[in-house]
Amino acid sequence: MENFANTLFSSIEAEEVTFFADLILPIPVPRLFTYRVPRDMAEVLKIGARVIVPFGKNNGRVFTAIVARLHNSPPTGYQARYITEVLDEYPLVTGYQLELFRWMAEYYMCCVGDVMNIALPSGLKISSQSKVQVNPDFDYPELLTEFEDVLLTELKKQPALSYDELARLAGEGTSVPALIKSLVGKKAIIVFEEVREKYIPKMIRKVRLHRTYEEKEQLLVLLNRLEKLPKQQEVVMRYLSHVPVQMNPALNQKGLDKTILNQDDTVSQSSLTTLIKNAVFETFEIIQPRFSDNDPGPRVEIKLTEAQREASERIMAQFERHNIVLLHGITGSGKTEVYIDLIQQALDGGSQVLYLLPEIALTTQIVVRLQRVFGDKMGIYHSKFSDNERVEVWKGVVSGQYQFVVGVRSSVFLPFDNLGLIIVDEEHETSYKQHDPAPRYHARDVAIMLAHWQQAKVLLGSATPSLETYYQAKQGRYGLVELFKRFGDATLPNILLVDTKVEKRQKTMKNEFSSALLHALEMNMNRKEQSILFQNRRGYSPYMQCEDCDWTAECPNCAVSLTYHQRDAELRCHYCGHKEEVPRICPTCGSTKVRTIGFGTEKLEDQLQIIFPTSKIVRMDLDTTRAKNAYQQIIHEFEVGDVDVLVGTQMITKGLDFDNVSLVGIFDADRLIHFPDFRATERSFQMMTQVSGRAGRRAGRQGTVLIQTNNPQQTILQKIIENDYKGLFEEEIQERQDFNYPPFSRLIKLTVRHADKATSQQAADRLAAELTDALGSSRILGPEQPLVERIRNLFLFDIMVKIERDKVNVKAVKAYIKDRINDILTDKGLRQVSIVIDVDCL
Repeated sequence: MENFANTLFSSIEAEEVTFFADLILPIPVPRLFTYRVPRDMAEVLKIGARVIVPFGKNNGRVFTAIVARLHNSPPTGYQARYITEVLDEYPLVTGYQLELFRWMAEYYMCCVGDVMNIALPSGLKISSQSKVQVNPDFDYPELLTEFEDVLLTELKKQPALSYDELARLAGEGTSVPALIKSLVGKKAIIVFEEVREKYIPKMIRKVRLHRTYEEKEQLLVLLNRLEKLPKQQEVVMRYLSHVPVQMNPALNQKGLDKTILNQDDTVSQSSLTTLIKNAVFETFEIIQPRFSDNDPGPRVEIKLTEAQREASERIMAQFERHNIVLLHGITGSGKTEVYIDLIQQALDGGSQVLYLLPEIALTTQIVVRLQRVFGDKMGIYHSKFSDNERVEVWKGVVSGQYQFVVGVRSSVFLPFDNLGLIIVDEEHETSYKQHDPAPRYHARDVAIMLAHWQQAKVLLGSATPSLETYYQAKQGRYGLVELFKRFGDATLPNILLVDTKVEKRQKTMKNEFSSALLHALEMNMNRKEQSILFQNRRGYSPYMQCEDCDWTAECPNCAVSLTYHQRDAELRCHYCGHKEEVPRICPTCGSTKVRTIGFGTEKLEDQLQIIFPTSKIVRMDLDTTRAKNAYQQIIHEFEVGDVDVLVGTQMITKGLDFDNVSLVGIFDADRLIHFPDFRATERSFQMMTQVSGRAGRRAGRQGTVLIQTNNPQQTILQKIIENDYKGLFEEEIQERQDFNYPPFSRLIKLTVRHADKATSQQAADRLAAELTDALGSSRILGPEQPLVERIRNLFLFDIMVKIERDKVNVKAVKAYIKDRINDILTDKGLRQVSIVIDVDCL
């Protein structure tokens, strides 16, 4: 594919022929755009390469596009503009990726530009919305032209410049795309999007002797000169004790961490400053390598238990017959060790490996374990990395530096071209599903398609598989391997139910804590063991209410109450981000009796700290993990035993492994079970089983789990106690079949949105009626308003389309839906309506 351009251009010699390229632009339009290829670019342009092009009225905007096709046919209906700049000598997007982009656009009913926009890191997309900053690691001014050197000097005076600001600084007649390309190629600048965090690497300030004193004679002269300045001489001697320049002058260039001298009581800081000022020492900075804070320690070799070895061998045997295999292993069975064994086999065979994880929190702990085995051969890719860091990993995959990558859902877009194995850990997790923006894809399903094109194998792993996946395995479409023995002879935890209704009646509850849970926590702390408390709601309280008039603080933009966050002393909307100060009196009646109602993780943390003031309580939820290394810090503190109790939302349920956790408490179980969704029972089982599995993972000590509930007789709770996944599956799958829900059908949710409720309902009613006429009433549910009927001042109406598997032409149905949506969007009276399409909605 990549050589097509060379063949095409070399086949035409004497003729003056104009060549064209069909380009994918990162904008939501349904077709490709054709651009004219300048003759000086004809020989170098390749499919999959990035180019810079003008777009819009009067070429007012600039975008990075991807070459999808090369030909010599001009477009019809418009005059093709010229490509401005070619960014890649070798394509950074593979043929497999282009195929993936096209498939995702068709399957998820979006535009191929939508796919490109989320697939490529911002650092690979230069646009008129881009910003640039000086790369703090750049130290090769000799590479710059005189003009670039002057420009970089000016750029250093600013924290960052926009595309237009850079154009004004460069002056008329300068090609800004060519300038950016040159400076990026020399690693002098970094491109990023303003909406994302800038690349501000952690720097280490170091000191070293001036080059003059690397010569032994000059060093002796220096020491003799400092005889009369003993404090300065002592500084030099302390440096030489750490960096023996007299033995090996080359060591001096690496220098010494300045904090070592700063923290040395024998070193005079004023003398050190003087030596730097007098050019005896010089300071410089280096970037601290990624994950250097968490040294993985010495390399280790994984040794499998007999049960793990058998599981690994059965998986390889299943791969002989199936391309997709489900590993159903209980919590604590050591699935990660099995994964490592299979990864090593794939790498030894010369293939690439992708290891998908649902949460950044989970990558933090597993990455350290994997680094101890694979070292720096492994790349890490997730959204908490800066744009520049993700570009490094992307290019590392292209160059072959990284044959193995571990990451979250966006990792499926990396430019693999020789995949042998994809592992989807905790495959049941909803975090694999993208909700906004389009494409609203599921990384597990995309990974399966990616593996199909590259003839790779897929291993899906979970202690609580999704019903759809387990059904496919039971039907023989996927292979199935079971691992029901915990690692190291550890046993599953003892799960107990606490009847909060009885405790409230007996007045033994203390705030949100039952007496049984408080007693268990106290005993655990006395034994120096750790506890995890799970409440799937962040914030302090879900809402504030006036006791006199029942006023409730609500978001002005969304039909939802504002959540109280005590630490920031504010009311906050978890849908649109609106914030308000906490009212001292009721704004409606003036009463001072304004109280918080309900509880979230922040309130549990606060109450627990009051009850156990000498214990260290830490919270892990979205509010405490916004910073890049926040997950890493919290997990490290808990892992080394500095934390007694970890309070968190669902992110603490996902595969974390702590030896010293012997107690898990689950709050508000009834809210999980009775959530109005056909998957509520399945998800409740998964979530509570997963968080229960964090307890008692060390041999010889059974963990304890306490579930607080108002109704201990619920069937689902008994299944959780017995770890009866198969019983749950049999009951749920029958109900799914009776009502034609997945895996027996495909779901497409259409959400109609408009600022006027009547207009939104009118469009939804019309769309539902047209779909019902064509597809039948049994396949169309709605329109109806969702639980939160207004978000960001837009009124919502949902329509659910249910399509039977293997009985209906799904492509034809999707085409019909898109046609009907286009009819509505082009109706003059409904033009401001927007319709969100969510295929395989969760």
